[in-house]
Amino acid sequence: MAKAKTQYTCSECGATANKWTGQCSACQQWNTMVETLVETGGNNRYSQPQHLSLAQTAPVLSLADIDAIDVPRFGTGIEEFDRVLGGGLVAGGVVLIGGDPGIGKSTLLLQALANVSHLKKVLYVSGEESGAQIALRAKRLAIDARELKLQAEIQLEKILATLADLKPEVAVIDSIQTLYSDALSSAPGSVAQVRECAAQLTRVAKQTGITIILVGHVTKEGALAGPRVLEHIVDTVLYFEGDSHSSFRLVRAIKNRFGAVNELGVFAMTEKGLKGVSNPSALFLSQHDNQVPGSCVMVTQEGTRPLLVEIQALVDASHQPNARRLSVGLEQNRLAMLLAVLHRHAGIAAFDQDVFINAVGGVKITEPAADLAVLLAIHSSMRNKPLPRGFVVFGEVGLAGEIRPAPRGQERLREAAKLGFSIAMIPSSNAPKQPIEGMSILAVDRIDDAFTKLREIQ
Repeated sequence: MAKAKTQYTCSECGATANKWTGQCSACQQWNTMVETLVETGGNNRYSQPQHLSLAQTAPVLSLADIDAIDVPRFGTGIEEFDRVLGGGLVAGGVVLIGGDPGIGKSTLLLQALANVSHLKKVLYVSGEESGAQIALRAKRLAIDARELKLQAEIQLEKILATLADLKPEVAVIDSIQTLYSDALSSAPGSVAQVRECAAQLTRVAKQTGITIILVGHVTKEGALAGPRVLEHIVDTVLYFEGDSHSSFRLVRAIKNRFGAVNELGVFAMTEKGLKGVSNPSALFLSQHDNQVPGSCVMVTQEGTRPLLVEIQALVDASHQPNARRLSVGLEQNRLAMLLAVLHRHAGIAAFDQDVFINAVGGVKITEPAADLAVLLAIHSSMRNKPLPRGFVVFGEVGLAGEIRPAPRGQERLREAAKLGFSIAMIPSSNAPKQPIEGMSILAVDRIDDAFTKLREIQ
């Protein structure tokens, strides 16, 4: 009997090699080469994957002659979920949602399918749980699932046959890593199986107009498991964020061909499942009876939604040769850069101080508009003097000490005014042309100017 031939496939980009290497030569990632069997032809009718085109060959057209029409959507009945999706689900769209185990992926999709099932034909395909387990969860969540169809199956060909017979309008596959195809001999969850199963399901979605939602596992680093091509072939990629020990969950859109990216949906985990949070800014603001040193509120922009987040700083004398720099929710390398700007352009040194920064509520802030809030929180903690009540800021700090504008400044200010903040320190370029009722504006150009105006109002 001939020995089975093997090759090594990169789990990130899908590149193949005849021998193992520590680094992929295509994407330059380390320790991503996984041994797989080389698929060969046989008598089995499934031995060769059928890579069919999505449609007949189309003529070449001028872009100006093509009608640009809005993609029709339908809601899931969960407002926060629809916001992240860009307004709802799209017929023929493929959505990939990933997150840590137990964070609420299956719960959210079960609630969404139950809502959609009253208007459309839906199918829930489970490869991880039995039908009895899902029925028990639906009973615990008090979900009306009389119109929801369920199939517990992991073989791709049987699932495709069910989709062809039942013709649902929405289908959930939970999860893509548990599926396997008879066309391949590798185990479920391998690079080849995940890639092939996702490609076949995507082809069916585009041909038939079925909206398919794929659930994906994540690695210990938090990235979606499987080949990187999995994220490229789908239309929308959503990530669940948040600590599984906390009652709050964040769903963020990383990729969306039908809507804005970096949209954020905020949910609270209750006994009846995930519930959307109507005022998420309240989650990220600590409740203090009195103003405390080292606390500064900023307005961040998550997609189309402005959010108020409290930035906390603790500065203490260091008892080690090298002072510690720790940042939770913000980029740590940027903290070191901001401390250098603080010393060079404001004359405030922290080389002998331990500096700890935290974004309240577990939210991750990636935009540079948090720079000014971080520096003001550090300055407040060093002086042990709280910032004024009702004080809110935003603005990017450059290496030359200048305060750069942030996008959508008017929306940020209106959101802060709506929540009762009365003093805003913002970049001069973001200063509104018309005054905002109930709010005084402090427009600054440089970091030393910001500290000067702050001392005047304290």
